[in-house]
Order: sequence, then C-alpha cells, then structure tokens
Amino acid sequence: MSVMVNSRGIDERSSIDRCVCCGSGALIAYPVLWPELIAAWEIAPHEVAYMERQQGLHCRNCEVNLRTMAVAQATMRFFGADGTFAEFVQTPDARRLRVLEINRAGNLTPYLEQLPYHLLGEYPALDMLALPFGDGHFDLVLHSDTLEHVPEPIRGLTEIRRVLHPKGACIFSIPMIVDRLTRTREGLPPSYHGNADEAAGDWAVVTEYGADAWKHVAVAGFSECRIFVLEYPAAQAIVAVP
Repeated sequence: MSVMVNSRGIDERSSIDRCVCCGSGALIAYPVLWPELIAAWEIAPHEVAYMERQQGLHCRNCEVNLRTMAVAQATMRFFGADGTFAEFVQTPDARRLRVLEINRAGNLTPYLEQLPYHLLGEYPALDMLALPFGDGHFDLVLHSDTLEHVPEPIRGLTEIRRVLHPKGACIFSIPMIVDRLTRTREGLPPSYHGNADEAAGDWAVVTEYGADAWKHVAVAGFSECRIFVLEYPAAQAIVAVP
C-alpha cells in the first residue's frame, strides 16, 4: 500500500485492492449517507467521500465493509498474525481466545462465530454500561460503530477494560472525522445512523468522534491507545490496551 499527498497536503494511503478477511479482489461500493445525515453531521464534501468509502465499500464475496476490515486487520496485527482473517480464526492461537463481540461487528460475525470461545452480546440484552462478566474474563473485546451510540461512552469503555485480561485488547471502529474534535450531540437536533427511513432510539448518535477520540480511551483507564490505519482517512481502528 503506497502513500501519497493529496491537494490538501494530507498523507493518504492508496486504496486497498482486496478483502483482508477472505482475500477476494471483488470489492464494490454503494452510497450509504443521505442528505439529512450529512447536514446534521455538518461534514464537508471530502469528508462525505471518505465516510462513504468507510461505510459503503465492501467485499462482494463475504460482505465485510471497509471499516470492519480495519477491525479485522488490527486484531491480526495485535496478535502478530499474517494472512487473511479467515485463516487467522483457524489458527490455534486464535481458537484459544476468549472473545466478546458487542453488537454485530458488521459481517465479521460469521468469522468470529468459528472461534470456540466467542460470545456475541447485543443491545439491549447486553448493556455495555453494566457488563455481566467477571474481571479479566476476556482476551479480546470487539465492537464496530457502536460507541457513538452509547449514552456514557467513557463508562462503557471502563466496563470493557474491567472485563479484559491485562494482556488483552479492545479493538473497535467509530465514524471518525479526522480534521475536527469530538463533540456531543447534546443540545443539537437528533441525528441517527442506520437506515435513512428509521429514527429509532438505537440509531441515535450521542457522540461524534474526531481526532481526539483517544482521550475517551485514556480517561477510561487504558494504558495504551493505538490507532491502526488500514486506509487513511477512511479506515482506522482503535486498539485499547489495559
């Protein structure tokens, strides 16, 4: 993957050309943002472009999208693995991991379900603010585009840190606007992710994340916050280490 500088003077990594999960080169894109969301988010055209790629570019074979590929690749990097994610979940090291997936991490779930000690917990049955597990129970906690909907994100991250083994990690994606700072939607008109025709409470955005997203990880008590870059600026994953 090469690096180039665009007209705005920002280093950008060139586009990936194959799925990091199954290895297929059949990548396709479709639009996912709608005018009301773009207006509420107050994002510029170049930001719309990379968010469209983050959410809409996906593998025709396994249907994993770009932001979830970032989570998959960051997971392999953390555990020192090469190859595809499909190969990773079949390795002895991966199959020993105690994994908590909070909500479905896109179409990464079918891969994770192959792990013997994988547990999927979905809202509202599983509340990130009060996880029903003992301290240090999991080696890996994954979630994708979930934290922005949590009413108290720092508290949620603190709970995740509590249930993580000291040598584990929480690896997740959030929609991150890289050229501005994080802001709360409190006091602003409601904004929703998900289906353009839905305004369900589950889709309500609480936090719009920016370049300082790492601060929530630090305040939650993690000792490290790594930002893994699959493709800048569209695809980053956060790796939080206890």
